[in-house]
Amino acid sequence: MQHNKTVHSLFRNTAFTVAALLLVFQFILIAVTVSYILLPMAKRSADDLSALLVLSAQTWVELPPDTRKDFELELIQKHQFMLFEDLPSLPPRNEFFPYLSLLDSALSARTGELVSVKVTKLETTWFWAEIHTGGKLIRIGFPKERLDMDPPMMLMLALAAMVVLTLLTALILARRITKPLSQFSLAAQRIGEGGFPESLPATHIKELAGLAQTFNQMAFQVREHLANRTVMLAGISHDLRTPLARMRLAIEMLPQATDPKLVVRLQHDIEYMNQLIGEFLVLSRDMQKEVTEQIDISGVLQELADDARNEGAQVEWQPKEHVLRAVGPISLRRILSNLLGNAQRYGKGSPIEIRLESDELNTVIRILDRGPGIPAAELENVFRPFYRLESSRSPVTGGSGLGLSIARQLSDANGWKLVMMPRSGGGMEAQLSIPNQASA
Repeated sequence: MQHNKTVHSLFRNTAFTVAALLLVFQFILIAVTVSYILLPMAKRSADDLSALLVLSAQTWVELPPDTRKDFELELIQKHQFMLFEDLPSLPPRNEFFPYLSLLDSALSARTGELVSVKVTKLETTWFWAEIHTGGKLIRIGFPKERLDMDPPMMLMLALAAMVVLTLLTALILARRITKPLSQFSLAAQRIGEGGFPESLPATHIKELAGLAQTFNQMAFQVREHLANRTVMLAGISHDLRTPLARMRLAIEMLPQATDPKLVVRLQHDIEYMNQLIGEFLVLSRDMQKEVTEQIDISGVLQELADDARNEGAQVEWQPKEHVLRAVGPISLRRILSNLLGNAQRYGKGSPIEIRLESDELNTVIRILDRGPGIPAAELENVFRPFYRLESSRSPVTGGSGLGLSIARQLSDANGWKLVMMPRSGGGMEAQLSIPNQASA
């Protein structure tokens, strides 16, 4: 079943959701703070400053000329104001200063005429207000340092700090939530591959601690169940093979007048029963990953091809140079033997082709035949134990129904991938992919 939607990790989704919600909350908080706290305070400050500027200009005009110098000196010392009379007008302000816009509005409201604060930049930045009072044009200004603030820079720093802290918070929260779930996923995957994980550690989160305890108990029960089943089946195998040995001995002691065809059929049935017991034990045994050895896969395929030819099969195989890989040798031979046996049984005598491809990431072994093939709806069902497409249940035409199931379990236990697919032009292709150790 294919899914068209892109699948993302729980960590990514959780981090993105938490970060997005925190950022939205922070922006709302900033908007509320600016609207109901900072903006009213800035307006009040601009109104107070505009009142002081207008009052200073009006006072200077009303003072006697001989006292104005002392007043100008007092303005500089106490308020950092500089005042001039009847100077040429300055060019309009072309830079954006949010506070100066508020000051423009406050000055215009107090003077009753449009006032726009001008800006000059020499060694330092000065702001100038041109006020008409007492029939004179008074230019009064103050340095930028008098405001003792840089709103744009303050806002940028606040936003940067907000984004960094929000992302860190989201990552920490997402990690705390998803780390235990990742451990559960890896442990479940290992159980699915036939292994048994270490007990999951308990956490300080009540729900996750309960889940870890339940999972550990389940893993222990699965381990005990499989061990008991293996012991039970081993006992059944022993008990069944004893009467089979007696039956084999009884057949050998039959009178010579007994029909030879009947004797051969009985011997064949006993051998088939013995083989079926062995395969069932392999299937039910606790399949764990085999210890790897460095072997030549090309050499293994050459041996299996020779064995199949000795049994009368037509095998097309071109030997390659040494393809050394670290794999479980017993598992690999059993899987390939089962696949070749399937190709021989269902290939209807047509040639069997073996291909070997290897690169830095994977080693792929393909076994192809020209038999009737498998319907698309049955491609996964054939890996189920005792599932057979051939309904007669004859061991000659349909096998035991365990070969592909054993091959799939062994490949899963070793971290390999085994698939069956239709072959172009008819027939089937069995494909075994073995990740190289570096890529794995």
